[in-house]
Amino acid sequence: MNFPEKLDNKLSERGATNSLRKLTNQNNLIDFSSNDYLGFSKSKEIFEKAHQYLAENNLQQNGATGSRLLSGNHELHEQVEQQLTSFFNSEAALLFNSGYDANVGLFSSVPQRGDVILYDEYIHASIRDGIRLSNAKAYSFKHNDLADLEQQILRQAQNDSLRHTELVEVYVATESVFSMDGDSPDLIALSKLCKKHKAHLIVDEAHAVGVLGKNGCGFVSELNLEKVVFATIVTFGKAMGCHGAAILGSEKLKEYLINFARSFIYTTALPPHALATIKMAFDELVIMNDMNLPAVGRESQQEKLQVNIQYFNQQQSTNNNQLNFIKSNSAIHCCIIPGNENVKSIANQLQEKGFDVKPILSPTVAKGQERLRICLHTYNSKQEIDEVLKLLTTFVTTSP
Repeated sequence: MNFPEKLDNKLSERGATNSLRKLTNQNNLIDFSSNDYLGFSKSKEIFEKAHQYLAENNLQQNGATGSRLLSGNHELHEQVEQQLTSFFNSEAALLFNSGYDANVGLFSSVPQRGDVILYDEYIHASIRDGIRLSNAKAYSFKHNDLADLEQQILRQAQNDSLRHTELVEVYVATESVFSMDGDSPDLIALSKLCKKHKAHLIVDEAHAVGVLGKNGCGFVSELNLEKVVFATIVTFGKAMGCHGAAILGSEKLKEYLINFARSFIYTTALPPHALATIKMAFDELVIMNDMNLPAVGRESQQEKLQVNIQYFNQQQSTNNNQLNFIKSNSAIHCCIIPGNENVKSIANQLQEKGFDVKPILSPTVAKGQERLRICLHTYNSKQEIDEVLKLLTTFVTTSP
């Protein structure tokens, strides 16, 4: 069959700009690229506990058999949702098959025609796709810039007044930890700004869950913002080491999403084994942070990760001033190395030395903002951190 010429041309353009994506197999390199921040995806204990739970509850079922509105709803879905509401101190939770599904479902169904979505210019692609499917008007604001956001809110209010229309609903979308920069907004100031202007704040916590906040609860719960944030997206494919996501919010929001979020309505539900793994991963977070356990040897995975984050920041700031790192207190650390060819070359050199560090290319990020994205984990040693920074400094300073 002849492949469509327009599509072939787009692939050729990607190849010409050194931005053509390809799938690669897992390797045995030292992991500085995955989102498995706590090592939960490799946890034999979580795996065995999930299997044991399924066996003890006679849940020997490979699939959900249908959507939750048909044959796929199971009491385990509701148990996990209740577990999540308790863990995150939320009124309600609704499970989705992935963070992508959650964001597409939320943003495509909640904002209505005539409403306005204001989103951080660095917002995740899944939120952008959800916005495209909505009937609302959407505008970006400068990254983590509350002054620019407020100007846009006031501009929209003025436009509504000039049109003599009823006040529209305004939704503000941000991330608590941005996936391509590793930085965070001032959520307290942002929530106050939204409250002042009666805007609905939506926060994606994908890279904060399990990493930041008490017991890994993320920023919204840690800052006691559950009652002022309209919707919080939490995902399980990163620090939790499994799969799926949930939207946290009010009972009314949950009811609305069940009725109108197409990515929830028209998909087969998560199977029991996925739900059991989510349940055991969150149980593990609570257990490893239980202050009633003996103090000897009880440093949690979350605490180990924080030690590595602090050590990495200390080492790269004191010994590697020539590296252009974006400031971050999360597990994500990005070194700006402009040019797809240049950043890919340095990533390849690091991989040849045994370190799995991935380049982030344009158009995923803006041209000139290409970067190496280094993800830290509990299982990275200080020696490995020292070595990867030393090699990175050498390769950057000697590159053309």
